[in-house]
Amino acid sequence: MNYTVQVKVMPLKELLDPQGKAVMGGLQNLGIKTVQDVRIGKTIQLQVEAPSSEEAKKIAADASNKLLANPVMEYFEISVL
Repeated sequence: MNYTVQVKVMPLKELLDPQGKAVMGGLQNLGIKTVQDVRIGKTIQLQVEAPSSEEAKKIAADASNKLLANPVMEYFEISVL
């Protein structure tokens, strides 16, 4: 079967997010003062052929660990759509 798997990659909370800080500054300059914090990440959608959704999730986790996310600076979350 084919599964659509979404991988959300975000910077670790302990690390500075320069893109997020730049967007935060831009929002402040636009007068949007109620936003407390901004973190910028990426979403990757994979089409995975696998016998089950759990296997598709394992394949996506393997791809994330090996290529899609940098474990030193990022974490990832996987969901099967």
